[in-house]
Amino acid sequence: MKRIYHLSTCSTCKKIIREIQPTSDVELIDIKQKLMDAETLDWLKTKTGSYEALFSKRAIKFRELAPNEIPIQDIDYRKLLLKEYTFLKRPVCIDGENFSVGNAKNEVAKAIQFYK
Repeated sequence: MKRIYHLSTCSTCKKIIREIQPTSDVELIDIKQKLMDAETLDWLKTKTGSYEALFSKRAIKFRELAPNEIPIQDIDYRKLLLKEYTFLKRPVCIDGENFSVGNAKNEVAKAIQFYK
């Protein structure tokens, strides 16, 4: 499975996808149109060690959460990730067992390498 979960309106995602230059066999999934499914999210959690590692605390909606809604346990992060697309760090690139999460330089470099 070769997939890139991204936000089509995000200029950073667009820039990174241009850098990666995915081939036609890579499925581009706009997370605003189709949320990441629980199975993929759970797989990524096993790879990264936590749902929090997949969670963007820079999201505007995160700052808008009421104090009682702020995630405390890992399962709370999972619930929010499955409910709202803006909480997912992006882009998320998956190629078989290889993956990268977010737009940090090392993550983008990793994605470029496994999509070559």
